[in-house]
Amino acid sequence: MLITSLLPLLTHYSLGFDLVAGPDETVTLTILPRKVAGATHNPQAAEARPISITANAAEIDAELERGADGALGQLIASRKTLADQIAQQREADEAAKTAAAQAATAKSTAIKPSAPTTPIKAPAPTSPPADATPAEPASLW
Repeated sequence: MLITSLLPLLTHYSLGFDLVAGPDETVTLTILPRKVAGATHNPQAAEARPISITANAAEIDAELERGADGALGQLIASRKTLADQIAQQREADEAAKTAAAQAATAKSTAIKPSAPTTPIKAPAPTSPPADATPAEPASLW
């Protein structure tokens, strides 16, 4: 029943397991979602958080037998929905970036320069009058 319960997660992730015996015959089952080898989807930190269940072995078995109605099944469904929402948001972001780039390209080709393309020449500097001396500034009159 464990594998059947985890099939929804296996569509998006590679899974690792850790089983640890605790006090009073409790067991902690930790499921570690990882990126599937060769997949283009990189899981976000929230998607890749480990899932831990601590209870006695019979309780864990009973919870896993509940399948989609159990706590693990509901958590898997929530994570699957979250992963789907993230994928949809990424697609929407890429579409928006593409649309913005196309709009910017269209806008830059539509703008025509209104000023003349030849530069305006500055007046040539004039030399000081012939009677100017370094001690006295040249007169404007």
